[in-house]
Amino acid sequence: MNLEKQLNKNSAIDFQNGIDELIKGIKENYSKFSTWEKGIEDFNNSVRTKIGNKYTKIICKNSVWGFIANGDGVLKGIPYFKGDVFKAAGWRAPAKHVRGSIFDTNNNWYSWTGPNYR
Repeated sequence: MNLEKQLNKNSAIDFQNGIDELIKGIKENYSKFSTWEKGIEDFNNSVRTKIGNKYTKIICKNSVWGFIANGDGVLKGIPYFKGDVFKAAGWRAPAKHVRGSIFDTNNNWYSWTGPNYR
């Protein structure tokens, strides 16, 4: 396997790992909020992703939690990078500003309700 393919493969693994860690953090944050075991289980089972061309959408229950950039780009004149996380402006589009990154080891920039304002 050539170096470029290996780097792309590692990048994909890191990206997926970042998404998995974010989802794990969302679920942990919700479990601190709720004490009802059935509610926690229902919430955890409802968290899912939907991969699009530019963004990966995180859905909790029937709401969009936020969007993750699948690659580098520009949104409404503001550059963003792969792994950046946005609040949802609606079901199909992210809000203008980046709220955090899946590669950030800190988890104080989001809660189970969505990415925080900065």
